[in-house]
Amino acid sequence: MRALLSHEPGGPEILRLEELPDPEPGSGEILVRVRAAAINFPDVLIIEDKYQLKPPRPFAPGGEIAGEIEAIGEGVQGWTVGDRVIAVTGFGGLAEKVVVPARAAYRLPEERSFEEGAALLLTYATSIHALLDRGKLQAGQTLLVLGAAGGVGLAAVELGKAYEARVIAAVSSEEKAQAARDAGADEAVVYPQGPFDKDGQKALAQLFKEAVGPAGADVIYDPVGGDYTEAALRSIAWEGRFLVVGFPAGIAKLPLNLTLLKSCDVCGVFWGAFAARDPKANAAHVETLFKLWRQGMISPKVSATYPLERAGEAIRAIAERRVIGKLVVTIY
Repeated sequence: MRALLSHEPGGPEILRLEELPDPEPGSGEILVRVRAAAINFPDVLIIEDKYQLKPPRPFAPGGEIAGEIEAIGEGVQGWTVGDRVIAVTGFGGLAEKVVVPARAAYRLPEERSFEEGAALLLTYATSIHALLDRGKLQAGQTLLVLGAAGGVGLAAVELGKAYEARVIAAVSSEEKAQAARDAGADEAVVYPQGPFDKDGQKALAQLFKEAVGPAGADVIYDPVGGDYTEAALRSIAWEGRFLVVGFPAGIAKLPLNLTLLKSCDVCGVFWGAFAARDPKANAAHVETLFKLWRQGMISPKVSATYPLERAGEAIRAIAERRVIGKLVVTIY
């Protein structure tokens, strides 16, 4: 089989397409013929050795896949060869075949494409865990979403509307603002590119305050980090919840007096650890996502597809924050 491999830390330019022996499923595992693999920001970090997961090299990046079961390991029940599945793999997805624990696979509905299926789990499962478990989002509350046109951002916008919140989308361009509005955001605000000096920080904070209104944002969803975090926190409501999701703009530092003044919570969101520690709760969230998908309340936005040999281009586009929605690598 072909796989796009990382042999040493670096950017996407160091990935090499190589031939490998086909893997074989062990006990409790299935072998999936990959048809589509979504690209996410962790793929940027994992090949640079900057992610919390550090697989032994060489490895293929690619954290979520869709495909067909090609072989079944001992003890696996409920699956047959040819079944269409989606799964979060963590890594290994940018290959023609990958072994997945059977318990981690979900059935892909027949009416959905492999590209759509590959783009669902990581972003929407992260966002539903963030908004419901960590953010305690309620109908009628105000949700501010930073980076609202990216994969997790659009997922948060759609889920916020599904749970009847007022959703304010914060983005870096008018094109991205329109994408957030198309996903259901009630309003969109375009913020300037950082980094910011002290005056720039104050202006950014004022921009967020005006966007959410005088009562502030009950929940702030931050997959951006950097200088945007403190500015956004200054717009939080009394007893609001600030969700720390990711750091493509850099790891932020916060003056903790702000949390005292607003009596607010700063909540970390680590969906992968949550799914591993509480698989039943995660499975319930995934079932809810499938229900919302059937109802048309959520819909993964795949803005572009790439063949396997050009997957490095997709990773670079994610690293440079040029992407609206999701990028998917197709392997046919």
